[in-house]
Amino acid sequence: METAVKLAIAAHADREIVIMRTFDAPLRLVFDAWTKPELLKRWLTGPSGWTMMVCEVDLQIGGSYRFIWRQDVDGTEIGNHGVYREIVPAERLVCTELFDDPWYPGESLISTTLAEQDGKTVYTCTLRYESREARDLVLDSPMEDGLAQSYDRLDELLATVLAGSGATGSA
Repeated sequence: METAVKLAIAAHADREIVIMRTFDAPLRLVFDAWTKPELLKRWLTGPSGWTMMVCEVDLQIGGSYRFIWRQDVDGTEIGNHGVYREIVPAERLVCTELFDDPWYPGESLISTTLAEQDGKTVYTCTLRYESREARDLVLDSPMEDGLAQSYDRLDELLATVLAGSGATGSA
C-alpha cells in the first residue's frame, strides 16, 4: 500500500515536534486503531524485537492510558502513561505522556488530529515538551525508526481490517 505522505518529522517552535503521515484508510478506522487496545497492541510496538505487553486505555476526558513494551531479546521493559485532556471522536486526541523511567525531562503534551481526504486519513501529531533540551533529546533519539516501523505495521493492519470488513471503515 502506498501512502501520499511517508513519515515526516520536524522541529517546530522551541519546544515542539510535528509528525505527519497519511494512511490509506477511512478516518474512523484510523481513530479506532489509535484508541482501541485490541488494535493498538497489533501495531504500536516500535522497532522490531519489541512487544506491547500492557495496553490500557480509558478513553474519556480525565481518563488515562498505560503502555508497557518488552524487548524480546533481553527482557528490557519501557512503560509510559498519560491522561486524556481532549477527545473529539475521529478528529482529535490530546493527552499527556510521561515515561516510567524518564529519558527526557518532564512530561510532554501530545495533540493528534486526523482529517480524511479522498478516503485517506492525514495524521498530524504535535508533541510539546517542557523545554527545548527535552525536545532535542527526543529528536536525537532513534524515534523516527521506531515510528516508521510502527506506522508501516499500522498500514498493514488497516489493510487487513478493511479487507475483512468489506471496506466499511469499522473495526
